[in-house]
Order: sequence, then C-alpha cells, then structure tokens
Amino acid sequence: MESMAQLPVLMALFAGMITWGCTSLGAAAVYMGGKALSRRTLDVLLGFAAGVMIAASFWSLLAPALEASSHLGRLACVPVALGFLGGAALLRMIDWVTPHLHPTSGERDGLATPLPRSFLLVLAITLHNFPEGLAVGVGMGASQVEGSPVGISDALTLMLGIGLQNLPEGMAVSLPLLRDGYSRGKAFFIGQISGFVEPVAAVLGAMFVSVAQPVLPAVLSFAAGAMIFVVVEEVIPESQSSGHGDAATVGCILGFTLMMCLDTALG
Repeated sequence: MESMAQLPVLMALFAGMITWGCTSLGAAAVYMGGKALSRRTLDVLLGFAAGVMIAASFWSLLAPALEASSHLGRLACVPVALGFLGGAALLRMIDWVTPHLHPTSGERDGLATPLPRSFLLVLAITLHNFPEGLAVGVGMGASQVEGSPVGISDALTLMLGIGLQNLPEGMAVSLPLLRDGYSRGKAFFIGQISGFVEPVAAVLGAMFVSVAQPVLPAVLSFAAGAMIFVVVEEVIPESQSSGHGDAATVGCILGFTLMMCLDTALG
C-alpha cells in the first residue's frame, strides 16, 4: 500500500527530470554556434512557449478541473475559480517579494537587493519554471486518483508539452547571456539551472494532490492559475519588448495550436 502511495511522487519526479533535461538541451544551443540567433527568433521562441503554456493550462488542467466538479451543477466553476485565483495570487506574491532580473530585457523586478546579476537571473528563471514543474506534478498525481478526469495519457501529454516548450525556453535564456559576454559554460549553466526546480516542484505537486484529493478541481486549477500568471506577467511581455510583437504573436499562436493538437490526439 505504501509503495502505491509513493508511485505518483516517483512518476512526478521522473516527469520533472525529463522536462529539466529538455531545458538543458535547449540551453546547450550555446555550444552549437547559436550565438548568431537573432532577438527576433528568440522572441518567436518565447511566444511559442507562451502559447504552449496557455493551451496546457486549459486542456490539461482547467478542463479536467471543471469536469471533476461537474457534480456541483451550476456551481461547478466555484472551486475551479477559487483554485485558479489562488495559484495566480501565490505567484503574484512571490513575484513581488523575490528580487529577479529578466533574462532578455535586463529589467530588475522585486524587492531591491545588492545580490549579483547572475544570482538574480537564476531567481528569475526559477520563478518562471516553478509553475511548470508544479503543473506536471499535479497532472501525474491526479492521474493516479480513482475517478479522476485526468488519465495517465493526459499527464504524459502535459509533460510532453512542457518539455517541448522548455527547449526554446532554455535557448531564450542562455543565448542572450552568451551575447552579453558570458562564457559558454556559464551561459549554459544559468540556462539549464532554470529546469532544476521543475523536478522539485513536480514532487511537491504530486504530494499536494495526495493530501488534497477531495478538492482535486481546486488543485488542478491552482496549477493552471500559477502558469497563466507567469505567461502574462513574464513570458509574453518579454517576447513583445523588442519590437517583434507580430512575430512573437505568431509564435504564440503556433505553440497554442500545437499543444491543443497534442492534447486532443494523445490525451
């Protein structure tokens, strides 16, 4: 019985390691002559990542949450809305108090601090990736709950989608650092370290589900709210900040479409 209880956590850890590996693979572009990659291309990649995250938030988290609370009838949206707002509120609080530096624009955010630039970059990336790992873990945990609308195929599709968008995300972090004069090794390290938090967050997400099964709709929507906050607060503004808004928007649409098709075909 104890081993069965540990299964969702182990699955979440495995999924988080895979998404971290995808981030590292994207960050490894610094060793592949990627220094010449234009800012326009990076903005398209960021837009693509935003589209994937938006689609994953709905099809893999919010839609199952609404299905799980459908027995409440017209009030089905209440636990889902509360969870969604809670996830966004938590990330807003973390974003407000955590000093961080946006990788592409160089803009500082959060409380004032004398911490070095490289440390602020790591904090920014960690803030960005935590909700993704949380979503993967919640998906894996929910797939093991009896009667859950989230099946293992849905959880694996979510993992695939997050991993897919982590590829350009890792590039979008490491390549600008390379152009700013960082060594290839340091640019790669900062780029891939963004994925380190994802296995940790995935395990926390799976554990959260295990102790909060009666409020599964709120748990699923909590992860969605956290992801949507990051998309709106961080990813989309970054992709639109250098005058390539149209190209970044096309990337967002393509990412959304791809994740929608993956979730429909594989979920």
